[in-house]
Amino acid sequence: SYEKYGTNELEDDKPDIVAKVKNADEDSRFRIKERSILQAKLTKLAIQIGYAGMTMAILTIVVLLIRFSVEEFAYKKEKWNNKYWNRLVKYLITGISVLVVAVPEGLPLAVTISLAYAVKQMMHDNNLVRHLDACETMGNVTAICSDKTGTLTTNRMTVVQVYVGEKYYKNIEQLQKGNEMVIPIRTRDIIIEGIAVNSSYSTKLLPPSEKETLPKQVGNKTECALLSFVVNCGGSYDEIRQRYPEECFVHVYTFNSVRKYMSTVIEQDDGTIRMFTKGASEIVLKKCTSILNCNGETVPFSSVDYDRLVQSVIEPMSCDGLRTICIAFKDYRQGELPDWDDETNVVEDLTCISLCGIEDPVRPEVISAINKCKKAGITVRMVTGDNVHTARSIAIKCGIITPNDSFLVLDGKEFNRRIRRKQNGHIDQVQFDKVWPNLRVLARSSPQDKYMVVTGIIASKINPSREVVAVTGDGTNDGPALKKADVGFAMGIQGTDVAKEASDIILVDDDFSSIVKAIMWGRNVYDSIAKFLQFQLTANLSAGLISVISAAAISTVPLRAVQMLWVNLVMDTLASLALASEKPTEELLKRKPYGRTRSIISRLMLRNIIGQSLYQLAVMFVILYCGEEFLNVNSAIHTVEDNRKPNQHFTIVFNAFVLMTLFNEINARKLHGERNVFKGILSNPVFYTIWILCFILIVTFGNNAFSCVALTIEQWGWCLLFGVGSLVWAQILIMIPVKPFVRLYFCFCPCYKNVNISNDDDDEYEHINHDDDSETNMDKRKLFSSKRFSPALVMRLGGTPSKILWLRGFTRLQMQFRVIHAFRSRLEEVREKLYEVRHSSQPGYTNIC
Repeated sequence: SYEKYGTNELEDDKPDIVAKVKNADEDSRFRIKERSILQAKLTKLAIQIGYAGMTMAILTIVVLLIRFSVEEFAYKKEKWNNKYWNRLVKYLITGISVLVVAVPEGLPLAVTISLAYAVKQMMHDNNLVRHLDACETMGNVTAICSDKTGTLTTNRMTVVQVYVGEKYYKNIEQLQKGNEMVIPIRTRDIIIEGIAVNSSYSTKLLPPSEKETLPKQVGNKTECALLSFVVNCGGSYDEIRQRYPEECFVHVYTFNSVRKYMSTVIEQDDGTIRMFTKGASEIVLKKCTSILNCNGETVPFSSVDYDRLVQSVIEPMSCDGLRTICIAFKDYRQGELPDWDDETNVVEDLTCISLCGIEDPVRPEVISAINKCKKAGITVRMVTGDNVHTARSIAIKCGIITPNDSFLVLDGKEFNRRIRRKQNGHIDQVQFDKVWPNLRVLARSSPQDKYMVVTGIIASKINPSREVVAVTGDGTNDGPALKKADVGFAMGIQGTDVAKEASDIILVDDDFSSIVKAIMWGRNVYDSIAKFLQFQLTANLSAGLISVISAAAISTVPLRAVQMLWVNLVMDTLASLALASEKPTEELLKRKPYGRTRSIISRLMLRNIIGQSLYQLAVMFVILYCGEEFLNVNSAIHTVEDNRKPNQHFTIVFNAFVLMTLFNEINARKLHGERNVFKGILSNPVFYTIWILCFILIVTFGNNAFSCVALTIEQWGWCLLFGVGSLVWAQILIMIPVKPFVRLYFCFCPCYKNVNISNDDDDEYEHINHDDDSETNMDKRKLFSSKRFSPALVMRLGGTPSKILWLRGFTRLQMQFRVIHAFRSRLEEVREKLYEVRHSSQPGYTNIC
């Protein structure tokens, strides 16, 4: 349960997993995640589009009805006639058509195509996607909590340094002089026997294949490194395992993340009971009271010797990025056997044999991958079970931190001390928010610590756009963290079945660089959907506005119902396929992530949608009112009877609208203000094939079936000119600042000033380092917070009376919220006091209640 991990205070407002995990092995206990981040954003957007479409549809019908009633019954003094039913039905059909056009039916298709295409391509990049929505969620990831072993490192471990016989050998080759070992025979035999017996018997070394030069490691990689050390010492672990089969073991204490060591008890040939122990050096060494000297004799080992060994051996090994393992033993006589169930007293008073420094080289491609993450605005945190010095060394080699950074490198004990309340030991989100922004490495961590890190970062609200967290895991106990994370990555090679079942994506090669490729594909999916929305909303807005305005101006709609439905059907379906098939580029990793709460409609998209809609409306109204003069057509806006038949005038309007929409589809390929909209278009044959197909289907065919008539060459030339004008107008729009569009929005809706409309290139929030707690940067954050959450920006727009009144109301509301916050804080203090009194069983409990 959540109580098991001590994280019941870190639940989000809308938790996405069940708060009960009774057994980590029963993956069915995990609740499936709810809607993904993109799904939530699209759902909210769809509701807004539905409201807007319904409003325009009702407004169109109402305007047409009012115009009809005024003209026929008030102006012409006509009486009701059943022939008017035909016109009323046409008005209703027109309104329904406006509603249908306003809703982008191709959006689900665009999402599905983008995700399916990404999943197929990600498999080639060693990402096996188990949950489809994990693709687009990766595009929003702001933080990655990664394991070290096998993900950042090669997981090919080797013993390179050793401390044995009270001597520190920085090169393992120094153990041999010629054909003889420099360590005593007794010490050598105990080391070989201890490693061979006190390791999983499924761990072994296999002969290399023809293409390989090193033995193949099977099983636990740390134990494989120790077995290689046995071979280098001239021993044979197979012979010892045959002498001591697993069935003959007296007792076994298996390794887990809590004790961080394992012990195996055997009965030797002479009847002596011997227990071998190996594990984390600082933990096992504390349990030692003696050590083997240079002659193989047992000598006392005091706390002073322990401190000296930590400073002179363990810390230097750790600073070199080595994992330190201590090997120890203890002998028992037959008549003095302890209670094997009493582990605390059994694993005590050990004799230290040696300390081994195991190297796990950093993957060569990890450094560049982490640099890409930094440029993409993603924070990488390493969560490992190694000690602090080893973890810091590996983090520096990987590029997660630099030697001069002020970021936090904590162990699990210090981390828990900082985030828990002293009164009851529960996690305090406020304290957690002071730790996690600067946290980069968490060493000596348990699966519970990893779960708390993931849960706390997701629940944190210090970042207005909220954090989106990805996490890697390979063990059974990593299941809760993998489920809680927005995207869980399981290791395909060394991951357990439980971890894979709890994950969203499986890394086939256990390589961190594959995560970066998943981020690139996720952002491509997100951008593909945003491109389709930018294209479709422009066409929908233009069609809706031309319907409403023309209904009021000329009592008819130039775009007939069948035309709008035909365009909607072809455009939605084929455009979603064209824009969803764009391939990702490295440029996707050069911008900041969108986050959890920021709208999918950015400021740049808002500018492009409004700008292109205004251009299309202007062109269609020019054709409507001035087309008779320069297009050589008979005007159809004054004769109602002619409006019911196909005519050249309205055909040109429809033709120009279609061509402007088609050319705007090319503009929609770029979201972030790029001028070259044709860049990469030839590398996507799906796009230009569909574009040409749409041109042929919508423009060339139809005629009477879609209320169209044939046009002259000159009229076609004008329509093409208006279509190409969309490309030219897009270049002009790039020079227009985006802030006026947002300020205009806030002027009409000041109460929604804090709405999350994202900005990719002009958002000063992205230029603030939220991981820097220096005075200068804190001042920047305070200044930005005051701009974003106070009415100061509204006052800069002009001191109109309505804005001044709203400012006063906002200030009063702020004061009320401060009072409520103080009251809630006091309630929390009282609740904690009651909790303490109730559990201490004091007699004054009833009076306090």
